[in-house]
Amino acid sequence: MKANQVKLYLFDEGLTDAWHPFALTRPCGELRFGDSLLRERLETFVGRSVTASLSRSWLTAFREPGAPPIVSRDAELPEPASQPGSVDRLFLSSRFVPARGARWATPSTGGSQLLVSGGEPVGAWIPDGGESPEPAWFDRPRQLPTSGELELEGSLLSHVWDLIGENPEQLAMDLASGPSSPLPPGTHQIGEGRVFLAEGVTVEPGVVFDTRHGSIRLEAGVEVRAGARLSGPLHAGPGSRLLGGAYECLAAGPMSYLRGEIEECIVIGHSNKAHDGFLGHAMLGRWVNLGALTTNSDLKNNYGPVRLGGPEGEVETGLVKLGCLIGDHVKSAIGTMINTGTVVGAGANLFGDEKPPKWIPPFAWGHAPAAPAYARDRFLDTAATVLARRGLEADSQVREWLGACWDHARGEKSG
Repeated sequence: MKANQVKLYLFDEGLTDAWHPFALTRPCGELRFGDSLLRERLETFVGRSVTASLSRSWLTAFREPGAPPIVSRDAELPEPASQPGSVDRLFLSSRFVPARGARWATPSTGGSQLLVSGGEPVGAWIPDGGESPEPAWFDRPRQLPTSGELELEGSLLSHVWDLIGENPEQLAMDLASGPSSPLPPGTHQIGEGRVFLAEGVTVEPGVVFDTRHGSIRLEAGVEVRAGARLSGPLHAGPGSRLLGGAYECLAAGPMSYLRGEIEECIVIGHSNKAHDGFLGHAMLGRWVNLGALTTNSDLKNNYGPVRLGGPEGEVETGLVKLGCLIGDHVKSAIGTMINTGTVVGAGANLFGDEKPPKWIPPFAWGHAPAAPAYARDRFLDTAATVLARRGLEADSQVREWLGACWDHARGEKSG
């Protein structure tokens, strides 16, 4: 008998709406963790591409290369046409991280299945003919009517800062196996971990690869300038440039241009930190540009746990080291100093005479307490210019997506 077609859907639970600053502009499956986006990790687990992501209503126009369509989490899903051998549906939470090497296996028992991991719901299996969960279920997954229960091996990310706190271990596991490459002439390796250089990688003489604490993988077209010290675990996505400095435990997506001292950081991709300055225990969205000597603190003077800023006040993280979370399309002025636990909303421009507060609202023009909004049309025009510098076009859909984010953040439209 021919197997049914399986459609994979990801969904953002309601609690991820508080994953500032990234939840405003992107579904959580498009966040980087280890050497992959969360979506890519789940696609590998299931063995197929995501059909659609169920997320916040204002993100339905979200568009990035490789990302699936976005469906509002609040909308009823259309049921597949009823026909023999039709469609089975697999729904997975975008914050579910499968265990290393785990793979999805179709349930042998009939009927719908609630998928759990460590006792917490992480998704649902709906065979052909079954009804999809109602919209409220995706906000807070729970037991389905007349369903069984199936345990999946893995874990759930509970808070946005878990992406930073748990990234070193995840990245080390992701890079633990695979091929190694010969070192380029004039470079040096410390330790026994592997160094893999994909096609088109260029490494200038004088670069040091330190693999005592993890392996290093540089994807196609990465450029590493002389004087850089790369300490694993470290992954740099296609077309990235490591322009000099000390890099330790870095997970960088495509087209990341980085320089200076960078420690235990995630860069989703297409962002610029091309000058000196320290960035530690931090996460950058896409299309961020940090001015020369922009520096963040990632450790309090009393070595106590860091409280993270947010729109409703500071929250305890339990982490002794936590720098900053910087949303998509943020820009900082030369010499900007960022405190521990700072959250910078998407589209904000950091400049001013005072140190930025620990919460900068999205699309703020300056970081003074009463900073005005970055004008909508000016923001969209600047975003189009920035994308064009990396060979991408801000077409009508991209402008619709970013404009809807501006509208939602600034209260111009409900969502």
